[in-house]
Amino acid sequence: MTEAAASALLICLVIAGLASAAAWLLSLATRDYSWVDRAWSILPAVYLWIFALAADPPDARLLVLAALGTLWGVRLTLNFARKGGYRPGGEDYRWAELRRRMSPRRFAVVNLVFISVTQNLLLLMIALPGWIVLQHPGRFGLPELAATALFLAFLAGESVADQQQWRFQQERRRLAAQGAADPGFLRSGLFRFSRHPNYFFEIAQWWTVAAFGALAAGTLLQQGTLGAVLLTLLFVGSIALTESISMARHPGYTAYRREVWPLVPWLPRRPADIRVPGAEDPFRPDAP
Repeated sequence: MTEAAASALLICLVIAGLASAAAWLLSLATRDYSWVDRAWSILPAVYLWIFALAADPPDARLLVLAALGTLWGVRLTLNFARKGGYRPGGEDYRWAELRRRMSPRRFAVVNLVFISVTQNLLLLMIALPGWIVLQHPGRFGLPELAATALFLAFLAGESVADQQQWRFQQERRRLAAQGAADPGFLRSGLFRFSRHPNYFFEIAQWWTVAAFGALAAGTLLQQGTLGAVLLTLLFVGSIALTESISMARHPGYTAYRREVWPLVPWLPRRPADIRVPGAEDPFRPDAP
């Protein structure tokens, strides 16, 4: 490991440690457990810039990685903000559900170990391909160009999925204000081909980041890949929790699960025409 790589990693580890402590202490003080969620879209870009600025001379691959991480972070931050994630009381509903399902003592352990510490470490780990690139100087070639193009395509896909979900939730609120039937959950657009297309595109973006590390090191079997693996496992677990809540809340979600693929977009097993009791037609977010 070079001196520059060691120093950059140490700085990132200190930031991750401070972020973990802050998230834990703030959760105890406020009883709001979404402090890691509020840092989620910010810290990976910070880590990537630390690695990029440590390179001497500047490395085009690291600068591109940092720029891509910034684009990802800005888009995700804006989407999180418009949903109220930064407002008081903007805690993720899944943490409330976990508290309901667990004893206070068990949730306290989960809050410290998983929510505050493990997730903050994961935010550093998904940025570790930048650290790998820092240790393997090289040029920005066609493989990196292809990875960049894929990242931007996945970024666009996640933007579309989040916008469709946003429009659906806005329409759902409008219908509720009018006393109309609750459409329940989104099942058109990209959500016709995947129950969680935004999760898929999020994971795919960080696998393309991992590709930069693999290209620099010459193998996938290095530390830069571990973050993408763990992120994938985290989202698989999140899907299980989210869908258990959705099945309890929404009639028809179980049938939707049988018809539409969970993560990777693919043709539905059969048309996802799921009717909601009391509603005349399946909800379509693009309906006039």
